[in-house]
Amino acid sequence: MMLGASVYLFGADSSYGANQIALVLATCAAALVARSAGMGWHEAQEGIIHGISVGLGPTLILLAVGMLIGTWILSGTVPAMIYYGVEVLNPRFFYAASALICAIVSISIGSSWTVAGTLGIGLMGIAGSFNLSPAITAGAIVSGAYFGDKLSPMSDTTNLSAAVTGVDLFDHIRHMLWTTLPSFIIALVIFAAIGSASAPTPAEIAALQEAIAGQFSIGIHLLLPLALMLFLVYKRYPAYPAIIISSLVGALFALLFQPDQVLALAGDTQDIGRGFGLLKGVWLALASGYVSSSGNEFLDALLSKGGMSSMLNTVWLILCALGFGGVLERTGILGYLLQLALRRVRSVGSLIVTTVLTCIGTNVLAADQYIAVALPGRMYRDAYGAHELSRLNLSRTLEDSATLSSALIPWNTCGAYMSATLGVATFSYAPYAFFNLLCPLIAMTYGFLHFALKPASYDTAHATAQSSGAEGGSIRGY
Repeated sequence: MMLGASVYLFGADSSYGANQIALVLATCAAALVARSAGMGWHEAQEGIIHGISVGLGPTLILLAVGMLIGTWILSGTVPAMIYYGVEVLNPRFFYAASALICAIVSISIGSSWTVAGTLGIGLMGIAGSFNLSPAITAGAIVSGAYFGDKLSPMSDTTNLSAAVTGVDLFDHIRHMLWTTLPSFIIALVIFAAIGSASAPTPAEIAALQEAIAGQFSIGIHLLLPLALMLFLVYKRYPAYPAIIISSLVGALFALLFQPDQVLALAGDTQDIGRGFGLLKGVWLALASGYVSSSGNEFLDALLSKGGMSSMLNTVWLILCALGFGGVLERTGILGYLLQLALRRVRSVGSLIVTTVLTCIGTNVLAADQYIAVALPGRMYRDAYGAHELSRLNLSRTLEDSATLSSALIPWNTCGAYMSATLGVATFSYAPYAFFNLLCPLIAMTYGFLHFALKPASYDTAHATAQSSGAEGGSIRGY
């Protein structure tokens, strides 16, 4: 209720303090409820601390992305992405192309966050250059990023969904195609249909490129930090050090290719000298981001962003949300709500609908997609067996709902990250994240139609085949 009141009163600005207050008050209320049931404050506090600890990894990544944005703008990497992007991307099909590009890269590296923090930044800049809707562009980026994340064998949530339900990873991915492909194809058609009919003239594009070239030394080599970042993630290098390395490479490129911009960012350097001035400029980009002062109002607004400090409000939101989710889990309130949802299941259709709604509700309450996958996955395994359904249907539904809805909730770690990285409020882009919205609907429709559902006998046959392979000393390959 408090979160609802926050959103009602403050709208898209609710993430800038109002939601945090609502979450802190809700955490206190949950602790009081637990106390009335005999649980002490220290136990509730342990739940809060544990909940926050779950999100420390994503929080570090978020802060590192802030550093990366700052140095990538200062080095000319983001300006180069915009410079070349306006030449090759047609505004008429820009939204569909953005979704498709993000999908291809995301499926190859298995990370929606990395795609949004790299390609997404450049695509948002290109959209601004074309005077296209930032909300629709962000929706297209999120749609493409989560399509690839959902189907990639390198994705954390894909592996978690398979593990928590006890199914084979590649069987899980193949079964997801039934809901994922139709949803994404429909989303691409919608994005193509709403593409901008009014494209900038060649003169306007040339003017923008001239303004960028007047501020930065532009060259194709400036895209190397982007290539390095994608290569590191593709090679399964941990996300946090990969982003830090890419940030520092961006800083090095700034020193090598944009020294004048580095010194301009540092300000008056007479007292400290040129060498320390260059160090100060890079340091400022890492901490506070880049501030464009070209005199071109549009370009300055487009390129003035980044820095670790730009992510602090989002970190504040994530910590408050995860603390609330942690106390709900520790006190048993979340588990009780899940058990309560199961009591109303009467058919296959209602079971899948209940799973979808439970996962979305857990994303809202616990504010973390991993909890939204793991808890319902553990609790609903037996229910699917009781309805003669393979656990593959559960693993697919977890991804259709828990994974995809996480980016649509402002106080969820994923929603907060996407909003901070792309610079668009979660509630603003959520209506245009068509893939994320369509997939749960298609999953529920399949449930009522009994379409594309594997029977429980599949699990038995698969277990027997695996057992036979193990006894024969062979390993099943894919």
